[in-house]
Amino acid sequence: MSQPSRPAAPKENKMGSMPIPRLVITMAIPLMLSLLVQSLYNIVDSIFVSRISEDALTATSLAYPVQILMVALAVGTGVGINAVLSKLLGAKRHDQVRQTATTGLMLAVLSSLLFILLGVFGVSAFTRAMTDDPSTQALCESYLRICMLFCTGTFLETMAQRFLQAAGNTTLSMISLVVGACTNLVLDPILIFGLFGFPELGIQGAAIATVIGQWLGALTALLLNHYKNPDIRFVFRGFRPDPAIIAAIYKVGLPTIVMQAMGSIMNLCMNAILMTHSPTAVAFFGVYYKLQNFLFMPMNGLGQASIPIIGYNFGAKNGARIRQTLRTTLPIAAGIGLAASILFTLFPAQLLGLFAASEDMLAIGIPAIRTICVTFALSSVTTILGFSASGLGNGVINMLGAGLRQVILLVPLAWLLLRLGGIRSVWFAMWISETAAVLFSVFAMRRELRRKVSPLSQGE
Repeated sequence: MSQPSRPAAPKENKMGSMPIPRLVITMAIPLMLSLLVQSLYNIVDSIFVSRISEDALTATSLAYPVQILMVALAVGTGVGINAVLSKLLGAKRHDQVRQTATTGLMLAVLSSLLFILLGVFGVSAFTRAMTDDPSTQALCESYLRICMLFCTGTFLETMAQRFLQAAGNTTLSMISLVVGACTNLVLDPILIFGLFGFPELGIQGAAIATVIGQWLGALTALLLNHYKNPDIRFVFRGFRPDPAIIAAIYKVGLPTIVMQAMGSIMNLCMNAILMTHSPTAVAFFGVYYKLQNFLFMPMNGLGQASIPIIGYNFGAKNGARIRQTLRTTLPIAAGIGLAASILFTLFPAQLLGLFAASEDMLAIGIPAIRTICVTFALSSVTTILGFSASGLGNGVINMLGAGLRQVILLVPLAWLLLRLGGIRSVWFAMWISETAAVLFSVFAMRRELRRKVSPLSQGE
């Protein structure tokens, strides 16, 4: 009598089996590229808007903190989902994977409703608080209201991309981002300047192009999950939110939300500080911050790739792979930071020239960029260690490292140095804040490794 065939053993997820250097590269490169593409939303908007007027560029700089806040809530919730899902996948707990993924969709929609309400009732008050110039107020309000009223697309896009990333499908995640960003890139000049028979919409056209791109990116990411991501499925029939799952998501995600929101707080505070010098200084800082974010996206992609790798192997109790991930990602990130520093040092005028910089903006911006870029390698270490700690389920390290870099030390030091030494001195505040942040992150992550990774026996 023939023996009954045994069912084939489930295939091991690549995050538990692929050599770490190769795994990091294969996961990080699509994320790096996708984040670079994503950052084009704001870069492209600013480049085209700068051709309208410097007032329009200042208006988008004033609106940028609110956009950062939306991204903070979307990305922070997504990071929590990413960490929880990757750990559940590593532990083979597939029923909880489905429940968690469905919870993530619910949280994305609810989060967007908050900003829609703020877009209806709060935009006018925000713009009045930021500037006394009626022209800049009107431009900022018209741009920001469109971005907020139709923001559900960016929340769904971010969440669906995190589902793909949690299962290791970073290339598919990149595809959805490319769709959204390319849509924005094509529509921006058409809608801003009224090409091909379309009406000339000015700054409103930039906002409309952005939200259309976000919605198309969301649709693409959701379809890719449905057809190409068998590791993560949803359960809608009889679904009820589980407070324990929501708590697990925000245990990691809330510190990341706070960390990301600190970029918004920092921009708001720096805008207020720099406005006492000139609106041109505000316009410059908005341009600089978008350029910095664009060049920092590769290290952010590297850090985000480490979250599911570390989370999966933490769930699988493989401490050796966790440590090897850190030994792989930190030198790459430092190299990216040094390369960005060289680029900023050599070509500040050319970078600012992309945004039709005036002579006044160049006079402020060229020495500022050369001062700030010295800190980029330090920022890279803080970034990687923060994301890695999130993969271990501790988002507080990421939050506090970002807080030291962007708010706790930077804002008061910038205010003080502007008054003591003028506009050229204010940028040295970043030297102090970045040094403090990297020292904290190194010591905190060493403690986390001793407490959580050292006791793991498998692979040691």
